[in-house]
Amino acid sequence: MITDIHLENFRSYDDELFEFGGGVNIIVGPNASGKTNLLEAILVGTIGKSYRNRDIDLIRFGQNNLRVELRTAADDHRVVYITVDEQKTNKEYKINDQPFKRLNLSKIIPTVVFEPSNLLILSGPPEYRRNFIDDILEQTVTGFADTKKRYKRALGQRNYLLKRQSGALGQLFVWDVQLSELGARIVEQRLKLIEAINKSATKLYNTISKGSNKVLFEYSSKIQLANYASNLLKLLEKNRTVDLAQGFTGLGPHRDDILVFLNNINTVSSASRGETRTLLLACKFIELELIKKARAEQPIVLLDDVFSELDGNRRKSLTDFLRDHQTFITTTDADVVLQHFINDCTVIPLGGAQL
Repeated sequence: MITDIHLENFRSYDDELFEFGGGVNIIVGPNASGKTNLLEAILVGTIGKSYRNRDIDLIRFGQNNLRVELRTAADDHRVVYITVDEQKTNKEYKINDQPFKRLNLSKIIPTVVFEPSNLLILSGPPEYRRNFIDDILEQTVTGFADTKKRYKRALGQRNYLLKRQSGALGQLFVWDVQLSELGARIVEQRLKLIEAINKSATKLYNTISKGSNKVLFEYSSKIQLANYASNLLKLLEKNRTVDLAQGFTGLGPHRDDILVFLNNINTVSSASRGETRTLLLACKFIELELIKKARAEQPIVLLDDVFSELDGNRRKSLTDFLRDHQTFITTTDADVVLQHFINDCTVIPLGGAQL
């Protein structure tokens, strides 16, 4: 449980201290009052990075450094420093005065973000679905974040050679091998996670919808999933002429998709507004359950203006599910949220909000 956070030069905050309750914390204020910035700072303090901005963009305009200091009820004292020098960004962490250059899985505080753009998980391009799956894996599988980072680095190197073209062919095979091996590890973990998601997706969806439906997640790739590494390697060589012409790598886990079916119909093109919101709630509930199971602790929940996107029944489902989590909710209208948490909440007014 987070007890307080101290921000220096973070986004719109010059020097601010916020204290939190152990249940639901309602952050209320008009637009542009810093509500989302506060959620973003909490995430930087718990997992070390933002869900929407680069490190350099977190620093208050006109400054060259920031500091996020966070404390928990378990006497965990965390500080994140970000500095920029000639557009080069450096980040350092301290946990109980011990310095770290990066946070591995055991050092992060599990945190789940629920914000309006999450609706694109179901209706948007494949990137949103891949990120949803990969974000869970980064908080539940040791080494996954590092594997993905190495894959992105190898992909960048291969794409750089493809754009150069002249003299690049001799070096491409080395990166083909790396991409194939790392890509296979990524896909292996994605498949395991999708299997786990399918065990509870239907039940959670029907709990929210009060119906009798079938939900199924399915991994979609142009590469045969069995022996993914060798199949990808062969296709990278086969498609090299196409990749050279385009200047980028057209195959691999960075191009795969995760399909979501409701009653055997692909939700990307067919789900109604209500079905999409119910599915999204189910997705977030699954994320919370999987992280809780993997980490043996309740994740912290950050809700950025989500209540305005839900009707009464879905708000109640969300309220019931969050009962045992420390939760941070932003809103421009406290009354919409307060009626659901009146017995256990802390209100944090920003920007002269009237309560």
